[in-house]
Amino acid sequence: MSDLPQLRLGVNIDHVATVRNARGGRHPDPVRAALAAIEAGADGITAHLREDRRHIRDERKSGEAKTPNFQSGRGGGGGGGRGRGGGPPAPRLRGPGARGGPPQGGGAPAPAPRARAAAGGGGGGGGALPLFPPPPPPPPKATTALRAPVIEIHTGAWCDAAADGHAAEAAAEFARIRDAARLARRAGLEVHAGHGLDFGTAEAIAALPEVVELNIGHFLVGEAIFSGLGPAVRTMRAAMDKGRARA
Repeated sequence: MSDLPQLRLGVNIDHVATVRNARGGRHPDPVRAALAAIEAGADGITAHLREDRRHIRDERKSGEAKTPNFQSGRGGGGGGGRGRGGGPPAPRLRGPGARGGPPQGGGAPAPAPRARAAAGGGGGGGGALPLFPPPPPPPPKATTALRAPVIEIHTGAWCDAAADGHAAEAAAEFARIRDAARLARRAGLEVHAGHGLDFGTAEAIAALPEVVELNIGHFLVGEAIFSGLGPAVRTMRAAMDKGRARA
């Protein structure tokens, strides 16, 4: 049994807003989804205020901000989770994101000016705003220059290879993630991971002791169609705890 702290789960509610926006009304309500996820065991909530407003919209921002413990912030990364000072679950509003393209993209680093603004925005408010590069992460000097307290490792290539049954490629990608997590931790960064994670891959990556938070959205919203959001979050929480016990 691992004596590491429990791995945190951040739930991204962007795609609840995507379904709502398909009809332009108020249903399903992302705030209701956020509260359901927290009740089911999520440690934090992420919503992205992107430049093209494909998820959260300006006229909805005030509603999301009224969610208990909601913390507003800037940044294009995929991170979420509780505030760096601890305390109760802290939903986050993220933005701005890139125009167009798939949500959370391919993990390409943000251009330096935007990355600097995103990272610097977390210096005084207690919220950890991450950089979101593919593995391996930027050199420690680069992250130090950007004043980034957190780095979130993009797990999409590994998850895709695993889902497609490409065992050798998946093993190589997982090794990159493991090495990136170790490098980032040695540099003094808090390590998060996300993109493409399902129950199985979340359980596997939970065994990496350097990773302290997973951020998952699309898969959980998809699973919610079949089982409900609460059960999906609870199953994810159990998978993460099972993997953490092997760390």
